[in-house]
Amino acid sequence: MTESERSSAITRALTRWFETSGRSYPWRETRDPWAILVSEVMLQQTTIPAVLNRYAAWMARFPTPAALADATEEEALRSWEGLGYYTRVRSLRAAARAVCKQYGGAFPRDAGLLRRLPGIGEYTAGALLSFAFDLPAPLVDANAARVLTRLDNDFTPADSAEGRRRLRRRAEELLDRRRPRVFNSALMELGQTFCLPHRPDCLLCPCREHCLAENPEALPVKTARPPHVEETHHDLLCVTPRGVLVEKQAEGKRHQGMYRLPRRNAESTRGLPLLCRQKYSVTRYKITRLLYASGDPAQARPGEEWIGTETLEKLPMASPDRKMLRRFLNTPMK
Repeated sequence: MTESERSSAITRALTRWFETSGRSYPWRETRDPWAILVSEVMLQQTTIPAVLNRYAAWMARFPTPAALADATEEEALRSWEGLGYYTRVRSLRAAARAVCKQYGGAFPRDAGLLRRLPGIGEYTAGALLSFAFDLPAPLVDANAARVLTRLDNDFTPADSAEGRRRLRRRAEELLDRRRPRVFNSALMELGQTFCLPHRPDCLLCPCREHCLAENPEALPVKTARPPHVEETHHDLLCVTPRGVLVEKQAEGKRHQGMYRLPRRNAESTRGLPLLCRQKYSVTRYKITRLLYASGDPAQARPGEEWIGTETLEKLPMASPDRKMLRRFLNTPMK
C-alpha cells in the first residue's frame, strides 16, 4: 500500500466510524456559526461534561451575537462564572460586537475575514468554516494532534513550530474535502474516545490497521513544561451591616472587571479567626488560600467597597470567592 493509499484508507475509516458511532452534542446538531463559536470557546480549557451543563442555558440567554454584544461586561462575566478563564467571554463578546458592526450579525465564510475578528485564530476560524459551513479547513486541537502523531509514529515535538507545521499539513492531507464537517468531528472524537492519552484502546480503534504507533502512550512528544509554582494567599471575609468588603479587579489583572475578597499579607491577618483553607489550581499555579473572618469596618482600604449580599450575587465573581461567600455568609463575624 502506498502512502497515498494509506491516507485514503485512514480518511475512509474515520468517516465511516463517525457516521455510525459519533456522539451527539448540541453544537453538532446545528449549523449556526454563533452556536458553534460559543461551543468552541467554552470547550477551550473546559471539559465536555462541564460545557454540557452550561451550554443550553447560556445559549438561551445569548442566542445571537447581538444578544451578547448588547450585554454589559459585568453581565457577560457573571454569565461565565464557573467556566473560568474569563478572557474567553471577553473575547467572545468583542467578536460578537465586531460581527454585528461589520457584518450585520452574519459570520463571513472566509478564513482571512474570520481571523480578523477578536479572539479568533487559525483553529477557531477552521472550526467555523468546517462545522458551520462544511467548507474544507484542516483542524488540529489536542485530541487531533494525539491521533495524528500516533498514526504516523511521529516523534517531532507536537508543540514545536516544526511539529505544528507537520500536524497541520498532515490534517490537510487526510481531510475529506467532500465532508469536512464529518471528518474533522471524527478526527477529534477519536482522540476523545479510543486514542486517549493513557491506556488507548487500540484494539477497538477504527484506524488500528493503518496506525504505525509502536508505543502510543509515548506520543505525542511535548517540550517540558515549566514547574508548578506554589502560592499562599491570605484573604479576608469581612462582613458588617454595610455589606461585604470586596475589591473590583483593575484592568490588566487576571480577573479584570470581577469582584474578589480582599487580599492581605500574613502579618495583617494574624489573630483573626481562620475560616478555612482552600486549595485550587490556575494554569501552572497551585494556590493555598487561607480565609480569615472579620467584622471590623476599619479593615477597608482604598479601592475596596462595601456591597450588599443581594447586589453582590448579581455581580461577577471568581468561583473560589463565590463558593466562600455562599458557604460562610451566615457565619457570625467577630
